Amino acid sequence: MVGAAVQQGILLRLRRGSYVRRTYWNTLKPWDQDRLLVIARYESTGGSARYTHVSAAMLHGCDEWDAGPLVHVTTQYSDSRTSAGKDVRTHRLPLPDNDLASLWTPDGREIQTTTIERTVLDCARILPVDKAAVIGDHALRKGASMDTMWQLLDESPVKRGSRRASDLLGLLDGRSESAGETRTRLLLCSFGVNTFTPQVEIQTAEGLFRADFADTAARVIIEFDGTAKYVDYKPTEAVLIAERLRETALMETGWRVFRVRWKHLEGPNELHRRLMAFLGRHPGTQKRPWPA
Repeated sequence: MVGAAVQQGILLRLRRGSYVRRTYWNTLKPWDQDRLLVIARYESTGGSARYTHVSAAMLHGCDEWDAGPLVHVTTQYSDSRTSAGKDVRTHRLPLPDNDLASLWTPDGREIQTTTIERTVLDCARILPVDKAAVIGDHALRKGASMDTMWQLLDESPVKRGSRRASDLLGLLDGRSESAGETRTRLLLCSFGVNTFTPQVEIQTAEGLFRADFADTAARVIIEFDGTAKYVDYKPTEAVLIAERLRETALMETGWRVFRVRWKHLEGPNELHRRLMAFLGRHPGTQKRPWPA
């Protein structure tokens, strides 16, 4: 019956023995689909693996951006790709006890993973820095300790990727509240634009406005327009009306607002040109203060 349901498109096979209704799968965001792939492997293998790197970040509830669908596990002994599965990336790394953690499913089952601090460092070693920063920023918002991460990095016997991890820690900022804000912040840095502060509160005649980024001296705001900020808590129409009223009140007192959307992040050269024109600056040369 399961096979027939798969053929009819009712069920989607995630892994041997793990299926999900296709209608439910299609409602999930890409990162939630990736998280479900981790759970599917957990269900099909008895939960004995230690989930690490991007998979650990997902299990800790951290945002991730385009980090790939592979399930990451770490072992201290050799493991073949055949036994792991084509959808799994196996890492062979030391796992000291103080780097280990357990999370729990809603029905009370244990999932073995790494601490959130070790997870950030592991991600930094294998991901491009902007993708690792999305995870690291959210980890800080969830309570990860920067001091602990620096200590783990200093004491780690793993040398490969240590420079990348060190560079990442120097860039993290828990004030960025979404993947889009993290990416915007890093692009501003790459443009050599360093006068903007994240999450600046500005009092207006229509209430408190919290800017994603603000240069208070120049009275310029940069807003990342992600969909979630409008629909997570209030009806969209009410949120948009309130946003317009506050923005109008800001502009009446001399503020200017530059908006960035997801599509703009995919064209950094054009975004750089537009932003420099908005700020009245010469474009100059775009920088990149981190390794690719």
